[in-house]
Parts: sequence; structure tokens; C-alpha cells
Amino acid sequence: MPDRASVASVTTSETDPVRVRPFVWAVLPGLVLIVLGLLVFFSVLDSVREQDDLSNLDEPVLEWLVAHRTSGWTAVLATITFLTGPVVMPVGVAVGCVVWARAAQEWWRPVLLAGATAGAALLGLTVKGLVARPRPPSETMFVLGAPHTASFPSGHTLGTATFLLVAGYLVCSRRPSPGLIVAWGLATVIGTVLVGLSRLYLGFHFVTDVVAAVALAVVVLGVVSIIDRRHTGRLR
Repeated sequence: MPDRASVASVTTSETDPVRVRPFVWAVLPGLVLIVLGLLVFFSVLDSVREQDDLSNLDEPVLEWLVAHRTSGWTAVLATITFLTGPVVMPVGVAVGCVVWARAAQEWWRPVLLAGATAGAALLGLTVKGLVARPRPPSETMFVLGAPHTASFPSGHTLGTATFLLVAGYLVCSRRPSPGLIVAWGLATVIGTVLVGLSRLYLGFHFVTDVVAAVALAVVVLGVVSIIDRRHTGRLR
């Protein structure tokens, strides 16, 4: 007759995979997003430092957009860049999260969204300080108040992409209907492209700044996914 220690050992070895599987399922999607985002980000950063690959598009795209400015597009894209800037957007996100929390009678998702956007802003400022890439020439800028921070990555694009990606995840993960996922996905792509384009068109950033910002937003989404999936898993 087996002793109790042997039985306990067998039982533990049989149940360990069962315990590990939910943890892996909760963490793995977020880890994949983090790795993919970091791979793209460091690839773009390398191209900026080596002045090759994607960075070869920086000057030609900037010059073409500046040369083809029109009063109509300038007004539209200047408005977009103002609304997604460091003054208006944080206030809009904060108000939106408070309204969401009160309407839905929950705090977790609104707080997570607010924390993700704030964290993305801090991440962007940190990377700007570390990379210290100069902005495009001042003569190319449509001056709404010339920026004083470094160029890499684009803070406007990072903030917008993070907000749209994280909000979409938090909504669609609770209501995973194909129509909602497709609609939010399209809105995320269109919104991010418009903000990134506004920064390029107005002469405040290079293409590589915008691409790096989107990559970092994917990293933030991965972190949020891990935190949220672990939290909801504990609640269940």
C-alpha cells in the first residue's frame, strides 16, 4: 500500500499541468504582442541609428508632404493633431473613463485604460530622452507651438494607438462579436493612420518616429492583456 507522501507526489504531478495551463493561456497572447512590438521597435531604432532601411524614407516623405500641403488638409490635420495632443487628449481620456466607470458600474476596465494611456505617455517621454533624436528642420514645421521634446517616437501616435488598441481590447474581449471586432479594428487603423499622417504632414516627425510609436503601443497592449487576463482569471 503506497504511503501518503507517494500519493501526494502523484497527485501534485497530475494537477500541476492543470494549474499551469490557465496561466500560460493568460500570459502567452500578451507575451507574443510584447515580443513582436519590441522586435519592430528595435528594428526601426536600428535603422534610425544606422541611417538605412526604413529611415531612407524619412526625408523623401517629409519633403513630399511639405511640398503638397493645401489649406484644407492643413486645417483638418492640424485639428486632429491638436485634439490628440498632450493637453486635450489626457483630459478626454480621464473624463471618458470616469463616465464609463459610472455608467457600467465597474472600475477595473476604465482604470486599466487610463493607466495604459498614462503609462504609454511616460514610456514615450523616456524613450525620447534616451534616444534624443532631433526633430525635422524647423522650416518644415507647421507651427502650432513648436515642440520642445525629441522626435523619436511620436507621442501623439503612441497615445492614440495605445488608447484605441487598449480600449478595443477591453471592449471586444467582453463582447467578442465579429462585427464589433472588425469595426473597432478599422477604427483603430484609420484613427492611428490619421494621427500619424498629421504629424508627418505638419512636419513634426519622420516616418520612423510614427512606426516606432505604433510598435510601442502594441507592447503596451501586450502588457495590458497579461494584467487583465490574469485579473479576470483570478476572479473566475
